[in-house]
Amino acid sequence: MRTDGNLGATLSYNPNSAGLWDNQPDFAEPPMETAGQAAHFDHYIDDDHWEQSGNLFRMMTPAQRQVLFENTARAMGDAKLHIKQRYVANCTRADPAYGAGVAKALGIRIPPQTIAAE
Repeated sequence: MRTDGNLGATLSYNPNSAGLWDNQPDFAEPPMETAGQAAHFDHYIDDDHWEQSGNLFRMMTPAQRQVLFENTARAMGDAKLHIKQRYVANCTRADPAYGAGVAKALGIRIPPQTIAAE
C-alpha cells in the first residue's frame, strides 16, 4: 500500500466506509488452464479474521493490554465515531475484553447491536 500521499484523500484500503475498492470482477485476470480452471485465492471464504489477534491479546499482561488500549486511542485521534465503533466491534470479536478496553480508552460506548451487525 502506498504511504507517500499519492492518492491524496482517497481511501486506499478495503473494506472502507465509502465502499471504494470493492471487488471488481470485470478487472480480474482470466482463468488459466491447468488441470482444471484456476483464478485467484478467495481470501473471503475464511471469515475468521479475529482469532489470531484474540490469541495475541490473551497472551498480554494487564500492563501490556493497557498500553495497547492507550496507544490505539491515541492513534485513532479524531477519527469519525462510526470508524471508532467499527474498530471496537472488530476488537470485541477478537476478545470481549479487548473491545471493552479500547472502547473505554476512546471514551465511547458500543451498542450491542453494532457488534452483532458487523
